Amino acid sequence: MSLKIAILGFGLTGRLTALALAKEHQLSVFEQDDEHASNSAGSVAAAMLAPLAESVLCEQDLALQGLNSIIRWQQILSELDDAVYFQQTGSLVVAHQQDKGDLQSFVSRLKPLESYQAQALVGTQIADLEPELAGRFHQGVYLPCEGQLDNQAFYSSSFKKLTSQGVQFNFGCKVELNAHQVNGQSFDYVFDCRGLGAKQAEPLLRGVRGEVARLYAPEVNLTRPIRLMHPRYPIYIAPKPNHQFVIGATEIESQDRGKVTVRSALELLSAAYTVHSGFAEGRIESLQSGLRPAFADNRPKVTKQGRVISINGLYRHGYLLAPQVVDDAVSLIA
Repeated sequence: MSLKIAILGFGLTGRLTALALAKEHQLSVFEQDDEHASNSAGSVAAAMLAPLAESVLCEQDLALQGLNSIIRWQQILSELDDAVYFQQTGSLVVAHQQDKGDLQSFVSRLKPLESYQAQALVGTQIADLEPELAGRFHQGVYLPCEGQLDNQAFYSSSFKKLTSQGVQFNFGCKVELNAHQVNGQSFDYVFDCRGLGAKQAEPLLRGVRGEVARLYAPEVNLTRPIRLMHPRYPIYIAPKPNHQFVIGATEIESQDRGKVTVRSALELLSAAYTVHSGFAEGRIESLQSGLRPAFADNRPKVTKQGRVISINGLYRHGYLLAPQVVDDAVSLIA
């Protein structure tokens, strides 16, 4: 039976929820931004799929859910009309000699995930995986099974797909939610995917700031996500198609929505330069900051109150966990 469903928020979870429901139900999407949702955490993110690396900071069950979500991502992307870059060739963690202790601490906190285990590397093995890092690092760790996708392409392709499926979009509008009514209109179900936009209904939510630089660096040829261990600003470098790279720090406990500071930009870019000197000639396409919604335990939460189903608190694990979390939420209307 086709249901009349409202989706509040058109960020990462809102798009995945809409893709999961559009085939069988009549959907209306409400988003205070435009169709690009460029201020959403999912738009700013590097979209890495890193269950092993994230197991250092999250419980084992969440990391295992991340493994399942990687499989789901391949299914989700295969159903879109436009190709979206997806990669699963593992990730590489490196450290300069003076930061060897940070690398060892990172490895000691990794949790076992089925048959996947971290593989310690010496300099020649690092060069085999990433030839342009030859001679730059003498110690590292390879994390198999990890991957990434192009979130900008996913945002664009998902909107195009949902438009073709007849989803009704309401952009640039504020939402008043009263039970299962949205702006005075009744729905069979409402999926609240607003993240921090739902803070009034979820007062325990907090924002965790993330900052990224997007570069065009034609002199850099890295083929997989790289993480640089550092005591002050551990960074990641995620290569995207056409010599584009997303460079970011892990997290900042702040709810500041302001633009990237000079200090943060200098730290991000200088750390990237120590990984590959080719970044010096790269072009900065954007410097962005965003707030990721999180609860005190940093675990995602799906709740159902009457006909309102809320998905929130994905913290820094958005792309890693979202497909599994959305599947759980959608199953509540079965």
